[in-house]
Amino acid sequence: MITGGASGNGRAIALAFARHGADVVIADIRQEPREGGVPTQQLISQQTGARAKFISCDVTRLADLEAAVATADDLGGLDIMVNNAGILTKQSLLEAEEAEFDRMMAVNVKSVYFGSQVAAKRMLVKGKGAIINMSSIAGMRGTGGYAAYCTSKGAVRHMTYALADELGPKGIRVNALHPGIIETQMNIVDDPVIGTSEGESYLPMIPLRRWGQASEVADAAVYLASDLASYVNGASLVVDGGFLRI
Repeated sequence: MITGGASGNGRAIALAFARHGADVVIADIRQEPREGGVPTQQLISQQTGARAKFISCDVTRLADLEAAVATADDLGGLDIMVNNAGILTKQSLLEAEEAEFDRMMAVNVKSVYFGSQVAAKRMLVKGKGAIINMSSIAGMRGTGGYAAYCTSKGAVRHMTYALADELGPKGIRVNALHPGIIETQMNIVDDPVIGTSEGESYLPMIPLRRWGQASEVADAAVYLASDLASYVNGASLVVDGGFLRI
């Protein structure tokens, strides 16, 4: 199951999992991809032999998360949970509004916590599973104007470590992904970095000298979910072209 699987990184992850043989539940508030094209579940049916289901899901509502996870029962049960849904709003501390802060924490943090909870309850029955939480390089370094977003993604990072410690003895691995500047609508529309003169100034800071692609984040997610990462637990995998260089 991938939350926020209709667009961007989530859409790429869903497609990559399907190409590797997984049936997929796409949980999102909308079916239509923000970048255009056919809905993710249709794309999976067209390009792979996997089964895919879409379920409308507001990740800030526990009931919606529980219903989405239950949908996986029709596909053989939940093995992998990707808490990918997230939002980004740039706002100065001095101009920040409480409602927007609360919304970012609800989508970026609360949904990951309770998404992990409902997934883990299902995985305990099987005695194994993999949970992947979408953080960001913003969860590893603070940047002015992004304090709320950095706070939310830093919370996801440390939450992941705590959940890995708690769930590891039960056979459930929990890891975090930290994308850099990826060519998705978040970095093109929500926070216009790509395609703007100010944003393009970041490009020389990236050793690979290019923006990341959602498919590259998806490849990292496939690795963390697979048996190739069977001894990887409580880790942060950075996918940023070397931007942070740590």
